[in-house]
Formats: sequence, C-alpha cells, structure tokens
Amino acid sequence: MTPPIIRTATASDEAPAIAVVVLAFSADPAARWTWPDPHQYLMHFPNLVKALGGNAFAHESAYYVDGYSGAALWLPPEVRPDEDALITLLQRTGSASVQKDLFAVFEQMGRYHPQEPHWYLPFIGIDPSQQGKGHGAALMKHALIPCDRDNMLAYLESSNPKNIPFYEQHGFELLGTIQAGASPPIFPMLRKPRATSPASP
Repeated sequence: MTPPIIRTATASDEAPAIAVVVLAFSADPAARWTWPDPHQYLMHFPNLVKALGGNAFAHESAYYVDGYSGAALWLPPEVRPDEDALITLLQRTGSASVQKDLFAVFEQMGRYHPQEPHWYLPFIGIDPSQQGKGHGAALMKHALIPCDRDNMLAYLESSNPKNIPFYEQHGFELLGTIQAGASPPIFPMLRKPRATSPASP
C-alpha cells in the first residue's frame, strides 16, 4: 500500500478540508447530540469547525491527505479558537436544553486544558469511505514531529470513546471524563513530548 501523502493546507484547501471533517464527524456522539437533525448538522457543523479549528489555516498547521480523504486542524501554541464565533453559533442554533449542558461542558473542558504552551487538536477526521488505510496515523505522525522536536505538549478532547485507543497509540494519555446533564462524555487527553533521536553524523 502506498503511504499517504500529507500536505499543508492553504486558503484554497480550506473548503475541501472542512468538508471531509464534516463527513468524518457525521456519526460523532457530541456533534450529533448538538445537532441531531441531519439538515441542521450539515448547515451548522462547518461553522463549528471554522470557529474551533479555522485558525489553523492561517498558521500553516492544517494538514490533509492528498485527495482530501482526511484532514487535521492543529492550533499552535498561543493560537486560540474563535470563542466569540463559537458562542454565537451555539446560542443561535442550539436548543435551550443543549445550550445549558453545552456551556457546562465547555467550562469543564477549560479546567483540563493545559495552562503551559501546547499544540491543540480540535479536529482530525477521515472520510468514512477511506478509513482503515492508515490516513489517520499518517496525519497524526506528521503533526507530532514538531511537538517532539520543540519539546511541546499536545492536547485534544476525544468526543468518541472508540477513538481513544488510536490516540493512546500515539502517546496521548486519558486525563478524565467531561460530561454534564444529558451530554455524551468527552475525553480530554494529553501527550508529553517524546525524545527525538539525534541525527546521524
């Protein structure tokens, strides 16, 4: 099998990269709890992706598998999600019951988020028709190179328990469980940098 080719996304890649994330999260427990109606999900989830991970495109830390079969949006240290856009979106589109629990969930997420500089992964996703081909592993390994090189933490929240073993394989450790009211559980995970081997002379 040919190894996947990972590319850094530019502005022209933003729409197709977000589209594959939307496909990948179409059965995600937290995403579909927020928007259980298919039409509402397809209308609003792309805006959630932009609010949480869109700043990756401007900082050259959004990556995709050649052909857009997968994408990962990483935020470098000191780069944050667009929290104002996120809150506005959820207040405008979420039901009152979802809103109540959702903001409690975000409050808990804030407690787990590292205070020291770190790379944050809001989204990594593979087109369901392309899963099982090593695309996710290739995306993850590519993005973790600078984390290890610069001795930097990496952090994510897994919104699907099925994905926890995948993250653990790449060095992430489970910190706890985030859950409020009727929300599905979300799992904060932290990865400490791994020592890199010195270059051969």
